[in-house]
This record gives sequence, C-alpha cells and structure tokens, in this order.
Amino acid sequence: MNLIHYTLLADLFGYPDGAYPQKVTDIQKFISDNYPEASRDMDKFAELLPAHDLNKMEELYIRSFDVQSITTMDIGYVLFGDDYKRGELLSNLNREHVKTDNDCGSELADHLPNLLRLVSKLDDQELILEMIEELIVPALKKMISEFEPDRLEKKKELYKKHYKTLIESPGDSSLMYLSGLKALDKVIRKDFSIVDKPEKRQTIDFLQSLDTEIKIEIENDVKT
Repeated sequence: MNLIHYTLLADLFGYPDGAYPQKVTDIQKFISDNYPEASRDMDKFAELLPAHDLNKMEELYIRSFDVQSITTMDIGYVLFGDDYKRGELLSNLNREHVKTDNDCGSELADHLPNLLRLVSKLDDQELILEMIEELIVPALKKMISEFEPDRLEKKKELYKKHYKTLIESPGDSSLMYLSGLKALDKVIRKDFSIVDKPEKRQTIDFLQSLDTEIKIEIENDVKT
C-alpha cells in the first residue's frame, strides 16, 4: 500500500503559516477525490478556516492544542499521560524516526504530524499496522472525544479555577480541528480496514492529567 499521502495529511496539523491555506486546499481536493466518506468533515474544516487572517489561524491552533488547550497532539500523552510507558514509547519512536531519517523538528517523537510522516516512510507493514491500531486510532478517538460540549465546559471551569482567566474561544471556528481529526480518522479507517475493538488499556483522563499538570506548574512558579 502506498502511504505517501500521510505526509500530505500531516500538514493539516502543523502550526499555521502563510502557506497553510493552500495546504488545506490541496488536502481538501485529495480527500474529495479519494475518500468521499471523509470529504464532509474536510469541507467543514476548510469552511471554518480563517484563511485570510494568520493571527486567527494561529489562535485556533493554540486554543486547540497548546495554551489552555482542548487536547494535545502528543499521542503518547493522550494515551499514557506522564506514565513511564510514554517514556518507553518515545524511546522506541525516536529509534524509528532516526532509521527512516524522519525529521521531528522541535516536536517530540509522538507528535501526531511526526507519526503520520513516519507512517509514510516505514517499510515494515507489521509495524505500521501496530502503530495505527495501538497508537494512532485510539489516540484519535480520545482526542475527538475531548471536543464534546461537556468536556469543553469542564476544561473552561478548570482553567478559570487555576488561572482566573480564560482565552475565549472564537465561536464555532474553535471546533475546526475537530473536523480535521474526524476526516483523518475516516481516512485511516478506510486505508487499514479498522474495526473498533475493546480498549486493552486504561487511558488517562485528559482533564485529570491537565489539572495535575497545572497544579505542579503553579507550585513551581511559587517556589521560584
């Protein structure tokens, strides 16, 4: 199976720059031509993209994945939190990135775009399938669930509790990346004939992990 299109799909989740709108257009056309079942989600993503305002594109990215985020693209964290298993995963992934000369840039080895590019470069089909079934698909399921209204409201309450302020969500556009994640999930499920299985592991609760992380951050600030 030719998986080079995962390099293209990885660009959907990169930090926006001036070239980002054209990348989205290219991905939208590719999905429309090859994955009609994912095209509605991708079209929604393109519709919500503030293509002529780089600041708003950056704000959406930060709001979704970085500061006071909805979720994170570090899928090892999504699945394991700060458990030692994530350390093992990062070590193993780093080895595969090096072997395939896959440049992770400033992000960690389990960052979603880095994993998608790795999928496109690996020759070991068993390893690819293992990554898809055991890491990427379960993480996407968790990430998508973090956009549910009740989860979003709880996050707002959490950030207000600790920071006393909240980065306001820019309307419906705040759900833009939800559509992108759903489109990616549908592409992967078609490519690999994925059928949902009972979860083998207890994944972390992002809200609980986030609460702990913020408390540690505040304690460290007080000490310094």
